[in-house]
Amino acid sequence: MENEHKYHVVAWWTSGQTGLAKSDSAPNAIHFTAPPQFGGLEGRWTPEDLLMTALAGCFTTTFHAIAKYSKFDYSDLEVAAEGTVTKTGTGYSFSEIVIRPHLTILDEEKRERAISLLQKAKALCLVSRALATTQIFEPRVEVGKASANCSAIKNT
Repeated sequence: MENEHKYHVVAWWTSGQTGLAKSDSAPNAIHFTAPPQFGGLEGRWTPEDLLMTALAGCFTTTFHAIAKYSKFDYSDLEVAAEGTVTKTGTGYSFSEIVIRPHLTILDEEKRERAISLLQKAKALCLVSRALATTQIFEPRVEVGKASANCSAIKNT
């Protein structure tokens, strides 16, 4: 694996209230707008939504890679990310981001290891590491069967 990777995205404003973003790595463009609180359209992706998506997605893929490498089986993983934007003297900025991974495992004896792997994913997630905002990490590990729409994830 190379020591350096580049990711290229281009965004442009397409009309009065919307923009379009395209990545070299994905065939589909994403339409976006400003948040409704700032004059954007309702029901559209915003850059703030996409940032939280990037954080939750990065955590999910990082955890999966760590679990696979560690041969750690789990039933389900859902990651919620919530950002709070606050107005300060210099303008609006993210003042806090809360990451809530909800991991389901099948064996109570693996709970400690699950928490350790979740913490490792938090530490290694590239998007998380790129953000200077205070981040609160609230992992939840549950012992149980996979949800009806998710079969057990084997990492052998």
